[in-house]
Amino acid sequence: MTGPHPSVKFTRMTEPFIPTPQSASTPRLSWSAVSRLIRLQNQTGTWLLMFPTLWSLALAARGIPPLRLLAIFVAGSFVMRCAGVVMNDFADRSFDRHVTRTRVRPLASGELSVTHALLVCGFFLLLAGMLVWFLDPLTILLSPIAVLLAGLYPLAKRVIHIPQAMLGIAFGWGTIMAWTASRGDIEAPAWCLFAATICWAIGYDTIYALQDREDDRRIGVKSSALLFGSSTWIAVGAVFSSMLLLLGLAGWFAQIGWIYYAALAAIGMWCLKQALQLRQAVPAPTAFHMFQQHVWVGAAVFIGMIAGFLLA
Repeated sequence: MTGPHPSVKFTRMTEPFIPTPQSASTPRLSWSAVSRLIRLQNQTGTWLLMFPTLWSLALAARGIPPLRLLAIFVAGSFVMRCAGVVMNDFADRSFDRHVTRTRVRPLASGELSVTHALLVCGFFLLLAGMLVWFLDPLTILLSPIAVLLAGLYPLAKRVIHIPQAMLGIAFGWGTIMAWTASRGDIEAPAWCLFAATICWAIGYDTIYALQDREDDRRIGVKSSALLFGSSTWIAVGAVFSSMLLLLGLAGWFAQIGWIYYAALAAIGMWCLKQALQLRQAVPAPTAFHMFQQHVWVGAAVFIGMIAGFLLA
């Protein structure tokens, strides 16, 4: 969710905002509030950010990546996801308090202050910078772009009708950094993985956005779920198909074995099933569950890549 557009007036609220006990007093920094701010109990976003970087590491290494790079990018995915959700909640705090699902978030409810958010975000960005310092000079030069993209995503929801594409660009940039960390250059397979990640994010985040479609329409937030409307299932099917084609092209450039393509075919059947499920309206819990299942898609691609090199 994003901050309010100047022209938006909240004249009709389905459920008025009720301040929490914390919001009625001075905000206090606590581990409980911080853990909820960074979504510590729900790491789906971390996995979805991490797997594209693992794809890139595996493809660049033609099999199992070096343990050192694996450790850096796994840890980096966690800390950047933490920083990213804080940026998102900071930018969206005005809208979030008017949406049933997000009104209890620590910044929206007033449990944490803006200063608290900046301190937490700065801490995780510092950790990310320390991790990047162990990489090669080219990857270090590319790293500020990752921070810029993470900050632009919440703002994109005010401007473009498919902000999910900006999320994909932000998540996909990890594939470029992972490739340069492995190979010292940006080659064709890396750009294919980057584009595949964008398509994948548009698909799964459109499904995620179905949870808030009515609130987004009422408040004025731009969303691909609103843009596609009744054609959402077609759009989601199209971007998933594009993702698989781009992943296949990346494998072709890297001369990977046939097992990888078999894995992509199986994933394609599953994605088709999920797209067809969207022909009917899905309740919010179902949409969230469908979104979470994409962690297994990322894992299947990664395992398929390793098997494609080691078992070919």
